[in-house]
Parts: sequence; C-alpha cells; structure tokens
Amino acid sequence: MVVEPMFIIPYSLFVTYASLYMLELGVNEQQIGIITSLGLAVQIFSSFISGFLTDRMGRKRALLIFDMLSWSVATLIWAVSQNFWFFVAAAIVNAFQKVPHIAWTCLLVEDTEPKQRSMVYTVLQFITVVGGLFAPVGGLMVNKMGLISGVRLMYLISFFSMTSMFIIRHLMTHETTVGIKKRRESSNMNLKHTLFDYVKTGRNLLNNYPLLLIFSIYVLFQFQLTIQNTYLSIYLTEKLTLSKSILGVFPAISSVCMLFLLIFVIPRFREEFNFHYIAIGFSFMMVSCILVLTAKSGNMTQIIFSTILSSAGLLLSTPYLEATVANVMEDDSRANVSSILQVILLLFISPAGIIGGVTYKIDPRIPFLLMLGTMIVSMVLLSFTTKLINRNEDVKKKLINL
Repeated sequence: MVVEPMFIIPYSLFVTYASLYMLELGVNEQQIGIITSLGLAVQIFSSFISGFLTDRMGRKRALLIFDMLSWSVATLIWAVSQNFWFFVAAAIVNAFQKVPHIAWTCLLVEDTEPKQRSMVYTVLQFITVVGGLFAPVGGLMVNKMGLISGVRLMYLISFFSMTSMFIIRHLMTHETTVGIKKRRESSNMNLKHTLFDYVKTGRNLLNNYPLLLIFSIYVLFQFQLTIQNTYLSIYLTEKLTLSKSILGVFPAISSVCMLFLLIFVIPRFREEFNFHYIAIGFSFMMVSCILVLTAKSGNMTQIIFSTILSSAGLLLSTPYLEATVANVMEDDSRANVSSILQVILLLFISPAGIIGGVTYKIDPRIPFLLMLGTMIVSMVLLSFTTKLINRNEDVKKKLINL
C-alpha cells in the first residue's frame, strides 16, 4: 500500500475537473451522463468476467495487466481528447477497471484476519485522504494554464505516475494462498464451468439475507456517489457561479477534515459499533446534500460546511460498509461472489449518469434531491439490517450455550 499515493495524488488532481474538461471541449451535460452510463454498462461485462480472470490469471497478474489497460491507456486517451467520441473510447477502456478492483480486493483481504479488515480499508482511506491534500495543485494548474491545457497536463502526469506505481506494486506484492489455490483449480476450467459456478454462487447469495440487505445499501450508496461525482463540479460552477480554479480547494478541505478524524476520532471506534458509525456517516451526508441544495449563488461558506460534512460522512461510512460486505463473504468463493455483486451493483447504478443528465437539464437541483432520497432509503434498510444481524448473533449465542 506504500505506493498507493502514486495513484491517488494524480487522480486527485484531475477527478475534480473531469466533467468541466468535457464541457469545455463541447460535450454537453446530457452527453456527459451518457458517457458515465456507458462506462458503467461496460463495467457490467468486465465485472462478469473479473472473477474468472482473477482466479485464472492470479490476483497479481490480473491486477497488473488490467490496471495498465484501464488506467494507463485511459489517461493517455483523456490527455489528447478532442470531442465526445474520444471520451466514449476512454470510458470503454477505463470500464475494465473492475478486473483489477476485484483482484486488489482479494489481494488485500484474503490473507488478512476478518477483525483487521476494517483497519485495512481505513488505512487505504487515510492514503486517499492524504492524496486529496494535493488537489489545490490542480486548481493552480487550471488558473495558470487554463482549463484544457491544465487538465491535459494532469492526465499526462497521471499516466507516468500510475504506470510506474502498477509496476512497482507488482514487484513488491506476493500472491495470496487462496489465489494460488484458485489459479491451480481454474487452470483446468473453462468459461462454461465458471458460468456454472456463478449460477451456484448466485443461488447461495439469495439465501444470504444479511449480505443481500447490506449490499442493497451499498448499491444505493454508490448510486448517489456516481451522481455527485459527475454533477457536483458542474453545479458549483454553473448554478452557484463559483470559480473553476477554486474547485480544487474543496477536496483539500475534505482531506484535512478526514485526516483529523483518522488521527483523533477513528482510533477510538470499536468494531462492534460498525452499523452505528455507518448511520452517523449517512446522516452527515444527508445534511451535506441539503446544504448544497439550499446554498445561494456564490455562498462559499455553506459549500465549505457541506464539504466538511460530506467528507466526514464518507470516512465514517465507507470503510465500515466495505468491511461489512467483505466479512459476510467466504474466502474460497470471494472472487466469484465479488464479481456477481459487482454486476448487480452496476446493473442498478449504470443508469445514474443518464438519470442525472436528464434531470439536471430539467432542474439542476433534482439530481441532488435524488441523492437525498437514496440516503433516506439507505437509512431505513440499515435499520432492518442491524436488527437482522443482531437477531442472528443472539441465535448463535443461544445455540452455543445449549
């Protein structure tokens, strides 16, 4: 994980300006939504084959090859993009990031004790937070060079930094015990056998009610994040008339807030209260959304408060939500289960870009109202999940005492 900043820092530079970069090159809001949804749709296919490829190739090899494809190639295309079709091509290539996502998840957790997994995700979150502190550099580049030239340079920096990181990480990591076992088993298997395994795994999933509930929450969580990541920058510049160069300040504020929580608050948290932390995080994100919706043109103060609450909410909810999903999977079937869940996730969130684009055209506030609605539903589902898991734990304790 020590080389993760080589990915996170350049990513933090361009992610804030990605949508504005497209707008500047003549892509409209609805086309941005189409590009987002197309990328998510292709991710359905890449998620479907990711479990097979991760088992067949091994975690390390799949991680290296498909990270190079989905990020190194994509950043080069973005760097030279001229119109809508360049962004379509980049979205398709970048959509294969689901293969390394599954491979990296397996590599991280398979040789890690379940009780330590939330800490692993928290450390990753910490690295992401530190990377976010460099986001204002992107704003300085835009202010000095202009939006298009500045973002092109960000993508070129990303290409060289990310590619170097992929190679170094490949040399530093080792294949997991489960990864070695699955690679041996899958060497004699074809895609037909894998499809049979997927069907079998899918049936088992339908009987895992805690996983279905927690994953439903995760789907809604990712749906609202997709809308936010696509349209927040556009909303802040078009509706609230904030300067484009100032946008890089918000990720830095977010990172400072997260850093404070990671150092002084998170270490005091106890594993058994995971669901409480997720609920508090969701509540912060809901208030953040309300602040964005009610902000007047040019109101920086309200957006800063919104950013602080959103970042705190993300930090409280994301690692515990992902760790909970990871803990309800069995290691032996982790790649296939993760693959199936990613397909389900993308089936539900792939329309988010188009929905956001169409509703933004009607009224720029509607996408944020949709985000608020999904968070409310998530809170209700979280309540049901907490009760179900607590009930199951009580049953287990009674059986042990018999």
